[in-house]
Amino acid sequence: MLHWNVIKTKTPEEAGKLAADQFEAVLRAKPACVIGLATGSTPLPLYRELIAREQRGELDFSRVRSANLDEYKGLAPDHPQSYRRFMQENLFDHISIRPENTIVPDGLAEDVDAMCRAYERRIEDWGGVDIQLLGIGHDGHIGFNEPCDDFPAWTHEVALTEMTRRANQRFFASLDEVPTAAFTMGIGTVMAAKKIVMMVTGKDKAEILYKAFCGPVTPKVPASILQFHPDVTLICDEAAATLLPGK
Repeated sequence: MLHWNVIKTKTPEEAGKLAADQFEAVLRAKPACVIGLATGSTPLPLYRELIAREQRGELDFSRVRSANLDEYKGLAPDHPQSYRRFMQENLFDHISIRPENTIVPDGLAEDVDAMCRAYERRIEDWGGVDIQLLGIGHDGHIGFNEPCDDFPAWTHEVALTEMTRRANQRFFASLDEVPTAAFTMGIGTVMAAKKIVMMVTGKDKAEILYKAFCGPVTPKVPASILQFHPDVTLICDEAAATLLPGK
């Protein structure tokens, strides 16, 4: 049964503004909040809107802490396709957030288990994520939590499926250059966030969105676990919402 807060939009820019409203409300209530962030093309209008609002004096990120969902294994922070670089170029370099208050999994970590434990500990020390931004993959993955036999609890390494690698191929010169593994927050880490905002656009996401919202909760569709979260807001365009009941 669909019980999430669903907000339909007509344009990516409108989606960005509506998502920014969600983040602004949390930031105003708690200036030192912890925000969970995501990469990809869908959140870009949100990031542009957050930058504009701070430049207009409507927001202040100087006390905010941020934790990113994931990072490719094997990519240095300054690699053109690393998620750390994506965040710097599209958000961090343009707002007042302090560099030491932005964490992204270390793509070059030699001791993976230690890095993942430290990542979880940092989020825990900050008091947990207040608002988590998510997208959804065509196979239902959130972060890089791919369909599997269980719901991984905490930050971990994951082998990327061919579907995910092909979906991300457009950012690389060839499929061979797309990393085969990544580090990601676990499902438990995501579910521990106090509030979740999911941004989804495009008719190609309509079927998986229906499965996540209205189908059985199963690790074969990782996003379906969000049916158990008490505070999820979905911001989607009309094409993505095509199959949702009553929408």
